[in-house]
Amino acid sequence: MSSFRDVPAGDLIEGVKVLLESNDSIKAPEWAEIVKTGTHREMPPVQPDWWSRRAASILRKVALHGPIGTNHLAQMYGGARNRGVRPNRAVTGSRNVVRTLLQQLDDSGYTVIKKNLAGTKELGRIVTPAGQSLLDQVSKEIRPSAEEAAPGLGKY
Repeated sequence: MSSFRDVPAGDLIEGVKVLLESNDSIKAPEWAEIVKTGTHREMPPVQPDWWSRRAASILRKVALHGPIGTNHLAQMYGGARNRGVRPNRAVTGSRNVVRTLLQQLDDSGYTVIKKNLAGTKELGRIVTPAGQSLLDQVSKEIRPSAEEAAPGLGKY
């Protein structure tokens, strides 16, 4: 049995992206083509499928690090801001992009908000069994090609 942890992240994200593009609930809003992905960026993304690629990446990160919130995910997609002659500083990525994608993943049934035992505080998003199944299904499909590309992967 192959898990999503057993294959390279880039290959997994490409495979999940293809499946998420066919999902009706994960669509880029109209503002997605002109928005920057953080204050450290100068231009919006140039890839036409960047929304579904980011959705696949967020689904993988929620599965790895969950329960995780919007702020922590935005920090993961941040970078160094160019401040001219002053030293660069780390800034977060766009919280609106992360929040919108998490809401779309919630609507599609791949993630859900986890609450504490009393149900009074939200701890963050976790992946649902449907999301886990999607990740494992894609990893099972790409495992043979990943082993051909990296022969040492067969040991794991």
